Amino acid sequence: MDAQAAKFIGAGMANIGLAAAAVMVGYIWVTLIQTVGRNPACKEKVDLYGWVGFAVTEAIGLYALVIALITLFA
Repeated sequence: MDAQAAKFIGAGMANIGLAAAAVMVGYIWVTLIQTVGRNPACKEKVDLYGWVGFAVTEAIGLYALVIALITLFA
């Protein structure tokens, strides 16, 4: 296998992490909206957990992007 082809395959596999992060960010917000819709009194309690979950999931996606770019250009 050519080294250039291996770089492209590795970067493509790292981008799977980006897709998974995008799906999970959507899932976090959907769950937060459903929770507050069912019980509006708990908004203050679950709002922080929604933001923390969003930040952690987005950080994982950014790490996957960095790995993909390092794989392509290093």
